[in-house]
Amino acid sequence: MREPPRSETRDALSFCRQCMGMCGTVVTLDANDRVVSVRGDHDDPSTLGYACFKGLNASEGHNSPDRFLQPMKRKPGGRLEPVELETALDEIAEKIAALLESDGPESIAGYRGGGAFFSSSSVMMLPALLRAIGTPKAYSSITIDQSAKEVTAGRLGVWPPGRTPFSRSDVYLLVGSNPLVSVSANGFDTRNPTKRLRAARERGMKFIVVDPRRSETAQQADIHLQPLPGEDCTLLAGLLHIILAEGWQDQEFCARYADDVEAFERAVAPFTPEAVARRADVPVETLREAARLFAQECSTGPAAGATGPDMSPGGNLAEHLIECLNVICGRYLREGDEIEHPGAIHARQLIKAEVIPAARWWEHGFKSRIGGFGQFSEEFPTGTLPDEILEPGPGRVRCLFSHGGNPASAIPEIEKVERAFEALDLLVAIEPFPSMTTAMADYVLPSTLQYERADLPMWLWESLISAEPYTRYTPALARPPEGSCVRDDHYYFWAIAKRLGLTLQLFGEPLDIETAPTTDEILARTAKNAPIPFEQIQSAERGILFDHEKQFVEPGDPDSPHRFSLLPEDVASELREFEAVLAMPALGGDGFDYRLAVRRIREANNSAGLGLPSIKRRIPFNPAFMNPEDMKAEGVAEGDAIEIASRHGAIRALATADPTLRRGVVSIVHGFGGLPRDKADYSDVGVSTNWLTSLDTSARETINAMPWMGGFPVSVRRVDNT
Repeated sequence: MREPPRSETRDALSFCRQCMGMCGTVVTLDANDRVVSVRGDHDDPSTLGYACFKGLNASEGHNSPDRFLQPMKRKPGGRLEPVELETALDEIAEKIAALLESDGPESIAGYRGGGAFFSSSSVMMLPALLRAIGTPKAYSSITIDQSAKEVTAGRLGVWPPGRTPFSRSDVYLLVGSNPLVSVSANGFDTRNPTKRLRAARERGMKFIVVDPRRSETAQQADIHLQPLPGEDCTLLAGLLHIILAEGWQDQEFCARYADDVEAFERAVAPFTPEAVARRADVPVETLREAARLFAQECSTGPAAGATGPDMSPGGNLAEHLIECLNVICGRYLREGDEIEHPGAIHARQLIKAEVIPAARWWEHGFKSRIGGFGQFSEEFPTGTLPDEILEPGPGRVRCLFSHGGNPASAIPEIEKVERAFEALDLLVAIEPFPSMTTAMADYVLPSTLQYERADLPMWLWESLISAEPYTRYTPALARPPEGSCVRDDHYYFWAIAKRLGLTLQLFGEPLDIETAPTTDEILARTAKNAPIPFEQIQSAERGILFDHEKQFVEPGDPDSPHRFSLLPEDVASELREFEAVLAMPALGGDGFDYRLAVRRIREANNSAGLGLPSIKRRIPFNPAFMNPEDMKAEGVAEGDAIEIASRHGAIRALATADPTLRRGVVSIVHGFGGLPRDKADYSDVGVSTNWLTSLDTSARETINAMPWMGGFPVSVRRVDNT
């Protein structure tokens, strides 16, 4: 007879892997090694005790009755039912082998979401499997998020030492981001973001925020610009116009490292403060004040953008203009400057003060079957995936692996996405919880959760995520629920490759095809270039700061001809498109009198976690936020049902007053809703903003096929609550 569980608990140190904060945590476990609670570790040297609601709520996820604890297979009636693990893997491999025989490697594709990127032992396994199969069809949340940053690097060029870091900036200009809630921004210090921002302000750093809402982050700003969503390009061109017209640019840096400065100045000449103020609906004086503070009164801080500009019309141009602010004002590390984060997991390399020229890599190599799009970091734009599935012909995607993501929720034009995923011959989801994607999957392979696996912090972009060369290891602390059959994600890829007779190459070395690697073996291989042996990283309970070997920016080649390309022809063309509408009213005249702004919440990261009871109690559905004056003008009261319509579709939501939101904007949280076929009740799951979006070429960016997910015109009308 089994002994009853004991009541003793114990505490163990670890760190959270639900967002880029990577907060140090204290995990309380019961006698059966199940997670009881989580709290921030006040002695953690990196995050100083901070942990957000998502991280503190981890025990609910670990012990959720909705969690997948067995491999699942879809039966002929459409229902997912448990299946023995090795049987599931056998069947998946057999189906892939048949597709390879009939349709070739390009019929197989893979998608990585946040759950994949936050698992250091597994993040490179799907790309390794796709390479072994011989298919280039890799996709991820990166190319349906902020791929405009890669477009900018490819069109403008790259400065290897990077921007002036947050800790040494006397000003910081942030466009379309709310890191105090999202705990994510390009270069913003997210290690306990509120405390880090407060410390920066106390040492004198000035803070400029561009956001249509007086967000939690914008409330801390010295200057807050509130343009209409979708007018970031207009506003940024206006800032650059003022800076260049006033002569506030870094003349020496521009003369040495920037091409086309005079042509660029002519290109932004039409974006006068008065014209920008009319179009973007911002005060002229505030626009001038922001330009003066950033470029004349301060000298060492950068501009940075996040999802706000990148997901709106002109996202590629917006990111280009943000980086042009940094080039024009010389907001980069220079020769002799210390590099704050030269690498903790990555190998350290010589970093020189010189421009790597615009490579425009999407113009070379593999091209997508639909639209002829190139690759970004060996991935195709995710916005093209539904067409790659639906369009007949050689190379059509017939099998999709979804690893740690919910692409059915992430990709716009939800009806088309549903149609595409249902047309697949094989959809395999590696996922711990039900989602819109698992609802259409043929097989669900259940993964361990964060405290059940050994791990390292997200290392792919470690220098952007952490301001210091700091890393740490956590062992697996918790045991999966009794009777479950879950695996660390990497096992599934290895097991399928073995069945297909394929060898996976990981970090340049093959994995043993006969013996499954342990998680620690993969992590050790991941950290092989770290400054100290992996075993020492493992033994450091609260991590290691590799600050004993300083690294500095090396001199560049004085004869290098390479310079930043400020105004390539496609950028000039995009600027002319915004110039063409500069004199036109941004709102009104066609029935679409508002702009859509999509926002984040503290409780969840995109769609992950929205089904947990504690989150559903706090935010069971996503309301539509409006300025109270706009609600009054539309005859809408608190809690009234409204219809929000775009040129592509419509949704219904309950209106909520938000005085922090500027007029002319409707704001709603993304990630909610269900599949169209389910006709789910709004009060239960909310509504997907992707009903308003489109994958049509008229509603997405060129180069990266990034769909417009906010910043476009919408109409609002009150409807019957029933």
